[in-house]
Amino acid sequence: MSTSPSRVTSSIKPSKSTLEGAIDGAHESGAFDIISAYGRQLQNEDTPMPIAAVLALTELIANSRAETMYELVEALKLGAATLKRGTPNPISLTAGCDLFIRYVTTARQESPSFSDHKNHLVREGNLYAHNLASTCREQITKLSAGFIPDEAVILTHSYSRVVIQTLIHAHKRKRISVFVTEARPLGLGVKAHEILVQAGIPCTLVLDSAVAYIMDKIDLVLVGSEAVVESGGLINAVGSYQMAIIAKAANKPLYALAESYKFLRSFPLSQYDLPSHSPNVLRVPTQHASKSSTSASRNSTSSIKSARSSNRCHPMGSRTMGNKSSASYIPLTMTVDQLANNPEVDYTRPDLITLVFSDVGILTPSGVSQFLVGIFAD
Repeated sequence: MSTSPSRVTSSIKPSKSTLEGAIDGAHESGAFDIISAYGRQLQNEDTPMPIAAVLALTELIANSRAETMYELVEALKLGAATLKRGTPNPISLTAGCDLFIRYVTTARQESPSFSDHKNHLVREGNLYAHNLASTCREQITKLSAGFIPDEAVILTHSYSRVVIQTLIHAHKRKRISVFVTEARPLGLGVKAHEILVQAGIPCTLVLDSAVAYIMDKIDLVLVGSEAVVESGGLINAVGSYQMAIIAKAANKPLYALAESYKFLRSFPLSQYDLPSHSPNVLRVPTQHASKSSTSASRNSTSSIKSARSSNRCHPMGSRTMGNKSSASYIPLTMTVDQLANNPEVDYTRPDLITLVFSDVGILTPSGVSQFLVGIFAD
């Protein structure tokens, strides 16, 4: 999606009542629901969250009553804010919203009719969204191919579309083998493992806690991303940070694969600066909370005993230890409260990342910052 150096703005700023009427018109429940539009886009498993956000905002434009650029941009900002509030983890979609709103504010109005201009934005938004995802992944796959040597042993974390595509592409040309972490609590690494095995790639599913154990066998680490931030750091499925720390200590390169629509204007200094962070995440337990935790643990223990009696297995399968099954020692589930007390994503510092492969090129972490400045500079 190209941008014009000139910004299209309204010469007359509307009154507050006029603006609110235009925005309300775009969000009336009977006319348009941006949350539903976003959800519809995500029903396609191949549609990433930033692209789904772009398509939802494009649909908002098509349904908007805005008559000036100011009204339209304010409606888009409100729609983006609604999406963020309605999503537990808004990091990835925020990148898509910011990029699309930036495009709209800088797009040159070729037609004197604002209605025609809105139709043009809708066409461009749909074209951008439907073509970009696959194009980005193909470009990243080609750029990263030269950094994967023959007979490489690769470690990856959780499930990433671009990582999967890159590994399958490399497998067609080289001999590689892969370790993929299970990525609790969602277990998306299991999904990645199944896809890689079906593609004929020698692949082993490993415990999240076994990353340090296998690092000596690894030649390189490939991870996807939910977002790449201004510092050049990475936001990804929880566990990525500890993997990066271990890779750095073992002097193994870590390559992040990230589509340019996941570049996010954010500068977290720690895990607790992430937009998805909540004070309830891994809080220090109080005496009262400890009692509640003990009660929850007892309930969890009861469920484990019940599971054993019904011969249910651990998701990773059971193995024998002497004459006993390891499933007898591993809790099968966490309680809902325990899951809510843990993060979904974490932040990997830029000094732990070797290179970032994107559709805009091969970037150092500092290069990511320069690219973002170029996009959003006024």
